[in-house]
Amino acid sequence: MGVSVVVTSGKGGVGKSTVALGVGRALAQRGRRVLLVDCDAGLRSLDRMTGAEENLVFDISDVVFGRCAPAEAIYPCGEGQGLYLLPAPAAGENQIRPAVMRKLVPVLSRYYDYVFLDSPAGVGGGFRTAACAADRALIVCSPDPVCVRNAGAARELLLKLGVEDRRLVINRFSGPLFEATGAYPDLDGVIDAAGVRLFGVVPEDQLLAASFLRGRKAPEMCAAMKAMSRMAGRLEGEAVPIPDEL
Repeated sequence: MGVSVVVTSGKGGVGKSTVALGVGRALAQRGRRVLLVDCDAGLRSLDRMTGAEENLVFDISDVVFGRCAPAEAIYPCGEGQGLYLLPAPAAGENQIRPAVMRKLVPVLSRYYDYVFLDSPAGVGGGFRTAACAADRALIVCSPDPVCVRNAGAARELLLKLGVEDRRLVINRFSGPLFEATGAYPDLDGVIDAAGVRLFGVVPEDQLLAASFLRGRKAPEMCAAMKAMSRMAGRLEGEAVPIPDEL
């Protein structure tokens, strides 16, 4: 039985899909079978980011309503092997209910080592759908007070949904900008304000962003993918330190 991981934040635009895809791809490079489940009905993005967009015929709502078999709605993700996508519905009204997701995710987890549930922005129905069947949670935030506050709110809501294993991913980190804003004295201040144990720090990386926007695989040696690879190792139970210099 594989591990289900919800990637969430409570706020849009912080890079949840980027983290889900980056860590998922790093795990696939380790030989793991990884399924990305896009839970953002009406505003899906992982199909574009993985290069699977032109191949889509079915989505998760087609599986739920019996219009296709699960395997028909799961697509291999571009370059490499081991990474797959179950896309979100194109229409927002086809959002999957939490009760249905609780039944679907355990079935999917039988065939994959990891199932990443990419949560939509906010903490409404889509958030509950993505989180309700998760074993673990990665809460993504950028190091600014609004994002950090929302990360704290997501932490509490995840606990109410029964997700006790919650970790913080600080995304799009830029040392000079962080120091210039002065919102927090250091990264420990961000962690304390969010109230979530740190799991990884992903530096701002235009190369990774540009690659994913084109549906391409990001270079393994770019700074952000190195951070994703370190997080993949931690998910695998390895003691991988966070670099002092980011």
